[in-house]
Amino acid sequence: MRLILSLSALAAATLAAATPAFAAPGTAQASAQVLGVVLQPLTLTKTSDLDFGTVIGSAASGTVTIDADTGARSTVGGVIGVPTYPGNRGVFQGAGTVLQTVALTLSAPALMTSTANPADTLVVTGLSLDQGGSLLRTIDATSAFTVGVGGVFAIAANQPNGLYTATFNLTADYQ
Repeated sequence: MRLILSLSALAAATLAAATPAFAAPGTAQASAQVLGVVLQPLTLTKTSDLDFGTVIGSAASGTVTIDADTGARSTVGGVIGVPTYPGNRGVFQGAGTVLQTVALTLSAPALMTSTANPADTLVVTGLSLDQGGSLLRTIDATSAFTVGVGGVFAIAANQPNGLYTATFNLTADYQ
């Protein structure tokens, strides 16, 4: 039995010597930064309404256009602009974090309605933004940006007299 134990011990020692050594469990570590941007609250305030001014209609239809960049009014067709009240572009003032980009969304009404008779309407052909219709603005070094809004309004033949109104929305979001 002694011989058997010795052979067993020898076999176990040989097996232990032939088995590759396993490394002890190690630790791995990596680092990352924590990042975030804090922005000033974004504000947008209307400083003037979009107004196509006072016009004289006729038996022929026409259009009134207010330029979004300059506020200049032009008329086409059977519409004559009254020069003493030429209207103006809508203007909005915004503020936020310097050099941040702001995306603009303009929601135009389809119709303007007479305040005297809600059955009387005129078509808002479209609204547009200044700077060639750019939907993106960069906030300047003074933390401000300005947006001009113009539009085209269809005046029907024999359009009823009255004050016509509608509401539109301009939304600004950080990008």
